[in-house]
Amino acid sequence: MDDRLYQFGQHIRELRKLKNMTQEDLSYAAGLDRTYIGSVEQGRRNVSLINILKIAEALGVEPKLLMEVFDG
Repeated sequence: MDDRLYQFGQHIRELRKLKNMTQEDLSYAAGLDRTYIGSVEQGRRNVSLINILKIAEALGVEPKLLMEVFDG
């Protein structure tokens, strides 16, 4: 597993929890399967740009916020 995928997934998990959303809530809002969201959060998926945009919109954040995990 690539550490960057794991970091990205953990960042999404943190943002989701800050919004008081379950994986099911996020998956429904993003139009993605719940198991997909789970595998993203576990760092087992290399997420496409389209799905990053869907997840950001579902979380109500700018897509660049999802990438801030890599700043620094």
